[in-house]
Amino acid sequence: MTPQPNPQAGAAVKAADRAHVFHSWSAQELIDPLAVAGAEGSYFWDYDGRRYLDFTSGLVYTNIGYQHPKVVAAIQEQSATMTTFAPAFAIEARSEAARLIAERTPGDLDKIFFTNGGADAVEHAVRMARLHTGRPKVLAAYRSYHGGTQQAINLTGDPRRWASDSASAGVVHFWAPFLYRSRFYAETEEQECARALEHLETTIAFEGPGTVAAIVLETIPGTAGIMVPPPGYLAGVREICDRYGIVFVLDEVMAGFGRTGEWFAADLFDVVPDLMTFAKGVNSGYVPLGGVAISGAIADTFGKRPYPGGLTYSGHPLACAAAVATINVMAEEGVAENAKHLGTTVVEPALRALAERHPSVGEVRGVGMFWALDLVKNRETREPLVPYNAAGADNAAMAAFGAAAKKQGLWPFINMNRTHVVPPLNVSEAELKEGLTALDTALSVADEYTE
Repeated sequence: MTPQPNPQAGAAVKAADRAHVFHSWSAQELIDPLAVAGAEGSYFWDYDGRRYLDFTSGLVYTNIGYQHPKVVAAIQEQSATMTTFAPAFAIEARSEAARLIAERTPGDLDKIFFTNGGADAVEHAVRMARLHTGRPKVLAAYRSYHGGTQQAINLTGDPRRWASDSASAGVVHFWAPFLYRSRFYAETEEQECARALEHLETTIAFEGPGTVAAIVLETIPGTAGIMVPPPGYLAGVREICDRYGIVFVLDEVMAGFGRTGEWFAADLFDVVPDLMTFAKGVNSGYVPLGGVAISGAIADTFGKRPYPGGLTYSGHPLACAAAVATINVMAEEGVAENAKHLGTTVVEPALRALAERHPSVGEVRGVGMFWALDLVKNRETREPLVPYNAAGADNAAMAAFGAAAKKQGLWPFINMNRTHVVPPLNVSEAELKEGLTALDTALSVADEYTE
């Protein structure tokens, strides 16, 4: 679709937003949200007719891009048939969505509890783990994000947790492996893996193994910086959980449904958790949907004992119809395979070439269509381009970089001192190269802030 400029309409949308919309994660008087007129495929555009290549996939959820006609048609058809229905009933769209998801989850994660998004999926996974084990504590990693609801934000290991952390949620944080900024003085991936596992087991020992219900990990941490765990780490966590009777929860809200080139990132590591949370890519965010995939052992806990939890819109027919259509589109069009192919042949080589040219790039890491550039002020010391949790003047370098990307028609995903490359999984090679060229130009601005 060719964007048609309509500045007057854009001004009205912006005025209404500023008058009435309360935005998340924001100081309300300091933001200037872009008024978006439309979106299609890998692009969206504003009311001035300026088009942007979306390197954020919305918030890492439009895995098949915007306005895919088959998913739009499925939502329309479901709306005409049954717009909504209570969760206690068997509904075709809900049953089929659960079947298709269970077919793709690893191991025996064959029962699906539907939620409205990723945060409440994490909430319910933790509740299930505590009820299954009869234990109170949950371990989660620093450099993680699990959602904005009360339990999920307390599990989160970044500054977004601080304002809501009352130290009463039963959460204990630990360091997961990240060789580039190792907390274990490691020099190799093997050392990092071994020392991180030792640290985790020591944490469990000092907390009391009999008090720990679950370990919750993003299979590959997303907003924290797309830190692919070293070989053997997740398998090691699985073994520790088995030894102490701890429930292993993998958060695949961001990494799932093709983002890594596999249906689930767990498949990359040949590991099966006890519970797996999902959302975002399950239906490309067309209608809010999330869920928990549940192992047989935990499902059996609630075979004759009621599960004390639920949601009014659990398995909403419109959301589930969108999930059925999205999963079928992904299978028919080889979307995960395309992510793996383009990640290997286009994204990784291009990003490594950018790193050679730009002193602001400290490290490139990722897999499939899930990549991050760690931006630094000094490559030798690895000092971040901006301080941890920077804001205002301290964040000038990242703000200038982001503005330069947008000027090039690229909408970047920036978090602290990192920029992510997470376009729709069915992006074309030409579109991808266009975005990488724009990123190259924007990084020249970041270079100006290096030493």
